[in-house]
Amino acid sequence: MNLKTAIRPTRRRAAVLGAVAAVATLTLTAATGPANAARAEHRPSAAKPTVVLVHGAFADSSSWNGVIERLQRAGYPVIAPANPLRGPAGDAAYIHSVIKSVKGPVVLAGHSYGGSVISEAAVDSPQVKALVYIAAFAPDKGESALELSNKFPGSTLGTALDTVPFPLPGGGTGTDLYIKAAKFHHQFAADVPERVTDLMAATQRPVAASALDEKATAAAWKTIPSWDLVTTQDYNIPPAAQRFMAQRAHAHTVEIKASHAVSVSHPGAVTRLIEQAARTTTR
Repeated sequence: MNLKTAIRPTRRRAAVLGAVAAVATLTLTAATGPANAARAEHRPSAAKPTVVLVHGAFADSSSWNGVIERLQRAGYPVIAPANPLRGPAGDAAYIHSVIKSVKGPVVLAGHSYGGSVISEAAVDSPQVKALVYIAAFAPDKGESALELSNKFPGSTLGTALDTVPFPLPGGGTGTDLYIKAAKFHHQFAADVPERVTDLMAATQRPVAASALDEKATAAAWKTIPSWDLVTTQDYNIPPAAQRFMAQRAHAHTVEIKASHAVSVSHPGAVTRLIEQAARTTTR
């Protein structure tokens, strides 16, 4: 048999090959038709909002680390700027500038004194779609953090503080407040291991005493939906004060048995509340 004879298909062989080709064509059409239809019906999910995390007094941005890790793993862009801790108005102006640098919707979360800051920073910020208060102050216009904390019994912060003078830019002297290292664990983060709170005490950022006494000029929670995590074992901001502010703001509220440093001791709970708020921005 020569090569030409070997490659010439018989009629039967040609018929078989034709049948196989027909079946393959039908199979391909059946497989790709629904797939194409599914692709046509698919709608890409909305982009997730950027979460801006504002720390409070006696802490720094690293206090959000456990929360940041979880949010990033869930696909959220996150920014945790350094809060100056000099006063609500000035600090809010700075955070407002951070918000303006973000493209798209923002979920703005504040811990402790950071709640006072976000309440002002979100004013005239249409990007901010939700406010999240984490063991935080949510003052009304004309109220101060100190006033709200003293409104209800339970805070032992006053006796745990050290005062340190610092020079003011325009002259004169201000007063910085620190939590004494020996009292930091019990006062601020009793449910966090001491090996961690020793580091937190050493790296704490002080708040100007005048910042806690400065009255709020606005309250964004009156117009922006809010969420609130109340910490029931808090010695900085009494739980009763937190409940009062959350109820007044008509916030979606969750209570947790935790210290003031809840973002360190229970980052999962904090993350879940932030994600609840974030999901409302994509509906």
